[in-house]
Amino acid sequence: MRICIFNHPNSINLTPIDNLLRILIAITPDVHCVLGIYEYDRHNIDKKINFHLIEYTERSNALLRILNYLYLQVRLTITVYKLRNMVDVHLFFIGGDTLLLPIAFAKILNKKVILLLAGSSIVTHQMNQDKLTIGLKILRLPCLSLADKIVVYTPILIQVYQLEKYRQKILVAHRHIPDFNIFTVTTPLPERPPLIGYIGRLSGEKGVLNFVRALSAILGVCQDLHVLIGGDGKLKEAIETSLRKDGVADRVDLPKWIPHDDLPTHLNRLRLLVLPSSNSEGLPNIMLEAMACGTPVLATPASAIPDVIIDGKTGFIMENNSPECIAENVIRALNSPDLEQIAENGKQFVEENFTFEKTVVNWKKVLRDI
Repeated sequence: MRICIFNHPNSINLTPIDNLLRILIAITPDVHCVLGIYEYDRHNIDKKINFHLIEYTERSNALLRILNYLYLQVRLTITVYKLRNMVDVHLFFIGGDTLLLPIAFAKILNKKVILLLAGSSIVTHQMNQDKLTIGLKILRLPCLSLADKIVVYTPILIQVYQLEKYRQKILVAHRHIPDFNIFTVTTPLPERPPLIGYIGRLSGEKGVLNFVRALSAILGVCQDLHVLIGGDGKLKEAIETSLRKDGVADRVDLPKWIPHDDLPTHLNRLRLLVLPSSNSEGLPNIMLEAMACGTPVLATPASAIPDVIIDGKTGFIMENNSPECIAENVIRALNSPDLEQIAENGKQFVEENFTFEKTVVNWKKVLRDI
């Protein structure tokens, strides 16, 4: 089976597409991938994959954004046409659920179309108060209808993404394959410094600003505690302002974006990772990587997270991501007498359920069903 993956060219997180490519080339030797030009140097060394590079720059003006997005869809449609004799299945990944023109054209060419929903692009745009969200909603519905199969990471996402009407063509398979040789315990939890953290994009849908606003209450109770906020994004200045205003800036470390290869070191320093996300998440890589490192995770019950974290057993769940709720639950988690056992349970859960071998088997089933 010959497969082409479409990854939105403005996606800057390479881990999801890296993982998906590793899975698919273990199943079929004939894989094409459409992605952003900036990713070229990283992937060009892999001769097993045929890359098709699309340059894409976000615009700030609303009209220019619309025209630019339409132009992107035209270019992707042209790519579908060029690959018509080389590809049997088109798999639309990050941002793919609104790429109506290339999806429709693939169907016209009688090609199979899979939508792999990595998260909710609609919620992401809503949380960032994007005025063009309504247009994306309009594009998404026919994309879901045209797809031959819709793949979600875990069963709970059928309800979260409101996909009940498409249930007959939904399959469950994730693309999460933590490298357990790298993401492992190097510092036992009791030996770690009093440090909690957040690692990810500094953007609205991640809830990081609410975490920052909870810190004055948390640090007021936990006098020896320090905080790591690793990441970059449009909220960075607002975060720095809030920390100074609340008088806690001297207890918070704000490195920029942390390279993926450096994550195990940082995760092995944390006593607790906090993920105060909205429902834009699919299944966060950082959550699984933290658990593999023996780091307890406190998260909202967003998207697929409740299929992995059971409160008090494999991690901690907070009811919502209000500053008050975050503060209350951070203190609860840190004071849990079972914290070390919960961390161990989470580690075992990830190691048992997210192996490369199991993931490949699941994707073989998906491709057989298509």
